[in-house]
Amino acid sequence: MKIAVLFSGGKDSCRTVYWCLKNKYDVKYLVTMIPKKEDSWMFHFPNIRLTELSAEAIGLPFVSKETFGIKEKEVEDMKKVLKVLDIDAVACGGIFSNYQKTRIEKVCKELNLKFLAPFWQTDPEKFLKDTIDLGFDVRIVGVYAEGFDESWLGGKIDKKTLEDLKELNREYSINLIGEGGEYESLVIDGPIFKKKIKIIDSEKVWEEKTQSGYLKIKKARLVEK
Repeated sequence: MKIAVLFSGGKDSCRTVYWCLKNKYDVKYLVTMIPKKEDSWMFHFPNIRLTELSAEAIGLPFVSKETFGIKEKEVEDMKKVLKVLDIDAVACGGIFSNYQKTRIEKVCKELNLKFLAPFWQTDPEKFLKDTIDLGFDVRIVGVYAEGFDESWLGGKIDKKTLEDLKELNREYSINLIGEGGEYESLVIDGPIFKKKIKIIDSEKVWEEKTQSGYLKIKKARLVEK
């Protein structure tokens, strides 16, 4: 089965690529929608333009398309991209977002494509534990919920981070995997990576008023593992 994976460069989509390859699917494309504004209803925003480098690191064909991020219109933009690809199915890393899942399913149905969401409703703690155990190097590149502060930006999700996230979950009810938009991630290495992404220059952009911010990666390159 020829598959396009909706790809943000974050932990969920990288785990989906890993799952597809492990299960012997033919991953033909990594597809990235690039919103022109940060409050997209559907798509990841921080450092989204690094996905081309991520795809090169993994060694899979990359397709991208800009979208204005207008509600529902961005779904149509995604449909136009998928429509012209030689694929049988679309896979995404969604775990709890019904908003995203229902819209991607609808597009797949209209295009007569199968839809795969291998981690749908997976236990969040297990998902993170498995991600760590598999050797994915995941960095937090955006935080948008009460309980986080600037010190989280750029941090690696490891076993200590998982315990800290569990504490935030108990105190502030944040979703452990950030499915509610509490945080965003970037994978810089892992078992599917042929090369590693090295961050050369970055800047923490922090908004005191909203107590939220993101890691702006100014320069990155691929290095041998």
